[in-house]
Amino acid sequence: MNIRPIHTEADYKAVLREVSAYFDNEPEPGTEDGDRFDILLTLVEAYEAKQFPVDLPDPIEAIKFRMEQEGLTAKDLEPAIGKRNRVYEILNGKRNLTLIMVWKLHKMFGIPAESLIKPPRDTHSA
Repeated sequence: MNIRPIHTEADYKAVLREVSAYFDNEPEPGTEDGDRFDILLTLVEAYEAKQFPVDLPDPIEAIKFRMEQEGLTAKDLEPAIGKRNRVYEILNGKRNLTLIMVWKLHKMFGIPAESLIKPPRDTHSA
């Protein structure tokens, strides 16, 4: 089958060209071409994860994104965070989330816990 790891940008581009040809006429899984396609996609995914990591949003952005997605208001967050002024303190970065808030936001609104426990961006360093 003669498949090599992707080490360079040139290797990456060559594999992308080869993989893109399969998208027009995707091979059957389990065939030689299907196996080659599957292996090449795995190599591309691994290379992209290493070269272009996707960073999780900070906790406040994760909450605001879910609010926007679901049409939620600050009032909707009160059962998870507390009184309205506490919700606004969290959303404005004046107060940190507690572990209980993280758990409730995750359970009630499906916000990934990994996003909620990520340290907020430090606006004083850069």
